Formats: sequence, structure tokens, C-alpha cells
Amino acid sequence: MNDQPGWRARFVRGVYATQNDSRAVRRALMGVLSELAGGRRLNVGSGTTRLGHDVVNLDRRATASTHVIGDALALPFAAGTFHVVVSQETVEHVPDPFLAAREMARVMAKNGALYLQLPFVIGYHPGPEDYWRFTRAGILQLVVQAGLHVETLEQSVSGGTGGYRILVEFVAGFFAAAWSALYWPAKAAAAVVFYPLKGLDGWMRRGAQRDRIAGGYFVIARKPG
Repeated sequence: MNDQPGWRARFVRGVYATQNDSRAVRRALMGVLSELAGGRRLNVGSGTTRLGHDVVNLDRRATASTHVIGDALALPFAAGTFHVVVSQETVEHVPDPFLAAREMARVMAKNGALYLQLPFVIGYHPGPEDYWRFTRAGILQLVVQAGLHVETLEQSVSGGTGGYRILVEFVAGFFAAAWSALYWPAKAAAAVVFYPLKGLDGWMRRGAQRDRIAGGYFVIARKPG
């Protein structure tokens, strides 16, 4: 099966939606995966992502990377199966994010770790639908109500990326209002022109107002032993 994305998907992933490649995300995810190396690991909503040869990839659609086709709201695994569960930018696409978090907690072994990453400031992006956005308090509540203990809660991308996303969508929507076919060309052009704004993430992480337009967050939480 060929799961190579088309040019549009490659452009979005490589230029516009680079949150999974941020320094903070790569450092945190690598730490979680290496800490519990050798244990069973699950990626919920994996898409075409490969986090390691021994990571079980679950998604609603089949790709060359998918090991199990399933639903985040009813994970097809027994309780306590996995030592690490990862989910990146997926739970905003399910109608009940609280149930999804509880399902991830259910399939985690005692003392297992959850890495959960979600967006805050980003435009509507159906896949197949797009329901939710999460503040710092919102992503915290997701894992707490699932019975997990939070160890780390950080911005995946900050206000530089958040402002960039809104500006790119504004430009694309402005031109698309005149002619819908202009949406993607305008978005591509704006994504390139305004790309340097992402470099302000480090500055925008400072101060008491840093969570106003953060691009998103990740949380690392553990299941009590």
C-alpha cells in the first residue's frame, strides 16, 4: 500500500503544520519513548507517522504504516496492555475527547505514560471532522478526569506559531471570499511569506500572557501504580 501524501499534504506538513517537529515536542516525545523502551507502545491516530518499529500504529483508515484499524473512543485492546500511549493532534477530531482520554488510560499499564498533544490556536481542519480546541486548563482536565497524574504540561508551539496560523488563514479566507479556487494558492503563498513569525515562539513563551494565543500544548501523564 502506498501512503505517500500528495503535494498539498506534504506542503502543509512541511511548511504550515510543523508543530510535531518543534524542539519541545521532539525532546519530550523522545524522552517518553526512550524511558520505557522495551515496553509495549501505542500511537493513537498515527496516520502515516512512524515513531519506531515496535510502536503499534492505530488509525481509522488504513495506510502502509497502520497496524490496527480502530476508533479512539473504543480502543480494541485489553486493559493494561501498553506501557506508553502517544496521541498527537488527534483528539480534537473525535466527538467525545473525554472518553478518548479515558480509553487511553484504560489500555495503559500501571506506571505507564501518556503523551497527549493537542492544538489551541489553529484554523478549522476537518479530518474527517474537527470538533475541539484546548487551552492549558482544558488539556489538563482531559488527563485528570481520566485518572492520570500530570508530570509535564508545556506548549508544543507558542504565540509566534499561533499568530502565524491565524494570519495565514485570514489571507487565504480573504481571497477565497472572492473566488473559492484561490484558497489554496493564497494559503500556500501566505504560509511561505509569514513563515518567519514562527521564529518568535521562544519570545512569546515568556511572561504571564503566554497562553493567550499559544499554538498548542502537550501533556505527559502517568497512570498510578
